[in-house]
Amino acid sequence: MLIEIGRFFIYSILIVVISKYMLVKALRKLAENLKLKPRTIGNIAGFATSIPELLTVTVSSFKGLMGTSLYNIISSNVINFIQYSVSLIINKNYKVIKNKGIIIQNILVMITIIFPIILLKLENTLNMVIAFLLIVMYVIFYWISKKIHERYLSDEDVKIEEREKKQEEKEKYDNKQSFIYVGYILMAGILLYFIGDALGSVLENLSKSFEMAEWILGILLGMITSVPELVTFFEAQNHYKKEEDKLLGVIEATNNLLTSNMLNLFIIQAIGIIIYIIAI
Repeated sequence: MLIEIGRFFIYSILIVVISKYMLVKALRKLAENLKLKPRTIGNIAGFATSIPELLTVTVSSFKGLMGTSLYNIISSNVINFIQYSVSLIINKNYKVIKNKGIIIQNILVMITIIFPIILLKLENTLNMVIAFLLIVMYVIFYWISKKIHERYLSDEDVKIEEREKKQEEKEKYDNKQSFIYVGYILMAGILLYFIGDALGSVLENLSKSFEMAEWILGILLGMITSVPELVTFFEAQNHYKKEEDKLLGVIEATNNLLTSNMLNLFIIQAIGIIIYIIAI
């Protein structure tokens, strides 16, 4: 059993390390090279940091461990919010979150924390209809988030555009560098696929051979797969250290949080349900 637990942590840590140092870093560099705005960078970071959850939930569901995938999503979304809050406090950005747009986005985040608990209660009745509804809810939440940004936070986009226009020697994006970053992203995806497959075998052994409870596995996975978000939350705010730019860092971190939690709950969990139904 100790060997299997050791393999569990090694594979999980490898997923986090590859996500942090290859996937997330390459996506961040690609976004900056293309001169994307904080909201867009935050959204991209949200997609990148949800890759570990996609792997673990997919593998858990394929192995018939629906409870593990549900607890994985619940713990991931809760831990993401805690990490986000801690990053705001440490960076002394708690005053910035008084912005109405940030407040509404955080309300959406709270919904992504409460809703998975309902799914847990419905574990034995999950079906394709619920999976479809989750995907529809993702579209609705995305639309709401976009409208919130346009109404309350779009002024910051204008400031960035004006700042770039004033630069005498504005750097143009480098096509060659962009292709290199895309290569890193693809390489990270391939590595994560093989490690995720190995992790799936370990999960099955721990659950069936050693009778380890699914909720324990789910929470452990949630803790491990939330580490990339912790890195990007701090990175976003450290990137905008000037007092007048702090809102930009919070916008990026908040969109990272909301996008990650939305993907975890509405898309990744829907994929998990579909795979579980097919596998079982």
